[in-house]
Amino acid sequence: MAGPSTSAFAADQRVVIMGYAALFGRPDLSGDIIEPGAFAASLMTRGARNIRMLWHHDPARPVGRWNVIREDRNGLYAEGEIASGALAGREAAALIAAGALDGLSIGFRTKLARRASPPHRRRLVTIDLWEISLVSFPMQEGARLRAPGEGGRSGALTNGRLGTVGSARALPN
Repeated sequence: MAGPSTSAFAADQRVVIMGYAALFGRPDLSGDIIEPGAFAASLMTRGARNIRMLWHHDPARPVGRWNVIREDRNGLYAEGEIASGALAGREAAALIAAGALDGLSIGFRTKLARRASPPHRRRLVTIDLWEISLVSFPMQEGARLRAPGEGGRSGALTNGRLGTVGSARALPN
């Protein structure tokens, strides 16, 4: 059976994605809550370029690179480029454009956690961030791709132009 069509995205096309990979103060599906500042030391040490963009946490399937990762008052915000020259990148871009993929999820090691008040499990105080993945089902419901100025709707920028999910398409170079 053939995979998804990737012809809509040329190998040299710039596909930029952005969104929140984690939100502060909100429990994830396992009951963990991330504290503001939890990523600060890791971001200072690694920088955005050393945090990998993976497909469903699979280290054998990188799909692009993160250019900007920062904490703000809401959580961990990330902007990056899909590697449209790679098959996995074109597949990811096509699925984002089709509205079939909009989740983000973090891969990390807990450095410092405190016990949370029930029903929550832990308050994550210091996190060593290794990667941010594109996923179908994020552990934190609000960890999603977003289009700038679109009220939280998912999307991607193609060659510098916004295409919201469901209508993003390749633009002529």
